[in-house]
Amino acid sequence: MTSILIVEDEAVVRDMLALNLQAEGYDVSTAEDGEAGLAASRAAAFDLVVLDVMLPRLDGLSLCRLIRKSSPAPILMLTARGTEVDKIIGLESGADDYIVKPFGLGEFLARVRAALRRAASAAPPPARDRLEVAGLTLDLIARRAAHHGEELKLTHKEFDLLAELMRNAGAVLTRDLLLQKVWGYDFVGDSRTVDVHIRWLREKIEADPSQPARITTVRGVGYRFEG
Repeated sequence: MTSILIVEDEAVVRDMLALNLQAEGYDVSTAEDGEAGLAASRAAAFDLVVLDVMLPRLDGLSLCRLIRKSSPAPILMLTARGTEVDKIIGLESGADDYIVKPFGLGEFLARVRAALRRAASAAPPPARDRLEVAGLTLDLIARRAAHHGEELKLTHKEFDLLAELMRNAGAVLTRDLLLQKVWGYDFVGDSRTVDVHIRWLREKIEADPSQPARITTVRGVGYRFEG
């Protein structure tokens, strides 16, 4: 059964979301503050995390970053703040989607289903089970990555994004194409998601992330992996 963790300090909202998710057939756990949410996320593996931004004891953005370090599960953030800056900060913290309060229950359930579909959707079978380009090695079956023999810790999306870039080394891939290939056609978001994940990858594989030599930017178009 698909398991979902809800971390929300407003009891009415928390209980409403939990009841409706359970009615949809999900196994739901809840926490009422950031520290309890962190403990719950470490005690069990969840398929999705629903996370409020404004939490007592440990704020939602910090909690999101901590969860993202150890879990590839999609994270849906809830917030009363809906400015572009807030959304960017949420995405940079590791969130996969962002929904602004007040929101309709139908929209919330649709976002949950979409996030779970994206996480579960299998990429097309690769032509080969191993990619090796410029000192980087990806084992597509075991989903393990190495840089000059040293293992890289990549999230699910980071791995898929790097694999797509390496498969097309030397070619320019647009942000929209990367969104479709890695996040899926039904992704609710924009191209900044790609930019955020590219920055994370650069921090892990570039000698100088501020002067990237592996994943280069083609201004106004997208990105190219230099083979």
